[in-house]
Formats: sequence, structure tokens, C-alpha cells
Amino acid sequence: MNKFKKIVLNGIITENPTFRLVLGMCPTLAVTTAAVNGLGMGLATTFVLICSNLVISLIRNFVPDKVRIPAYIVVIATFVTMVDLFLKAFLPDLSESLGLFIPLIVVNCIIFARAEAFASKNPPLDSMLDGLGMGLGFTCALTIISCVRELLGSGCLFGVDLLGPSYPPALIFVLAPGGFITLGLVLAAVNKLLSLRRKKSEGVA
Repeated sequence: MNKFKKIVLNGIITENPTFRLVLGMCPTLAVTTAAVNGLGMGLATTFVLICSNLVISLIRNFVPDKVRIPAYIVVIATFVTMVDLFLKAFLPDLSESLGLFIPLIVVNCIIFARAEAFASKNPPLDSMLDGLGMGLGFTCALTIISCVRELLGSGCLFGVDLLGPSYPPALIFVLAPGGFITLGLVLAAVNKLLSLRRKKSEGVA
């Protein structure tokens, strides 16, 4: 149980793909103008991570090295297509907001990194948990960044007006420069908290 917990927490905290590994910056900066977009993108990526990690782990001993990358692409593209069709059928507004970034999950470096570094070398259950942890870490990161940008940029959170009509929106936060500013500030805050946590644990030890 401790092993499984460690695998999941590794993706959420220790090797968070956004805050620690700084991967997947394109969707992180592009879709986080609204909290619902960040949450939706994160959950879509989590589904693809879990499913592709499982399948790649199952076929890892049967795929020749020469066709390893093309095989991974086919597996990942299959699950991305499923997510894309699901969003278009049941969540058309979210699908339209995320646009091209859903199909681009196929070439997301987070997906490939976990396929190559973990799923191709570990058993199915461990690979699924790794996908879950990395996906949740990515979802948390996107949701935090998008909440900050939406709240400061429009005074809303998940479309609900929280700061009232008197709030002067800082529109820069819903534009590209605001994405870089927010990412930098959140990265600094998260790494400071993790540094303090590490020092505290070392002091206790």
C-alpha cells in the first residue's frame, strides 16, 4: 500500500509535471484563462495518462524497439480521440473552449515522458497509478493557475461573480502576459512551500 501511495504522490507533489518538471507548458499557458478550462483539460489528460500507461505497460514486452514511438503514438491517439469525441458530444462548450489543445494531447510531453520513463518499464497497476498521480498533479496545477487568472482577470471563479461589479478587472491576467506572470508567481510559491516542507522533514529526521 505504501508503494502505491508513493507512486501517486510522486506525480502530485514530488515530480509534479507542471510545478517540478515544468512540462506541458503550452496548454498550461493557453487554456488556463478560466477555471473550468483548466479543470477540464487536466481531467482529459488524466484519462489519457491512465489508459495509455495501462496499455503501454501491457504491450511493453511485445513491441520492438524500432517501432516503440509509433506504437505509443497510436495508443495515445486512440484515447485522445475518445476524449475529443466525448467532449464534443456531451460538453460542447468546453470542447469549443479547449479547441485544438485536446487533439494536441497526443504529442503532450507529459504523456510521452511517462510512457517512456515508467509505463514501458513497470507492471500495469503501477503504471496506472503513475498515470493517475501525474494526471492529478497536472490537473491541480492547471486548476490553481486558472483560478488565479480568472479571479484576478474577471473577478469570477468557475463563472460565478465573486468580487462584485465594483471590482476593476485586471484584464492582463486573461491575456498571454498574465499567463506567464501567474505561472511564475505560482511556481515560486509552490517551490518555496516544498522547500520549507523538506527542511522541516529533515529537521524532524
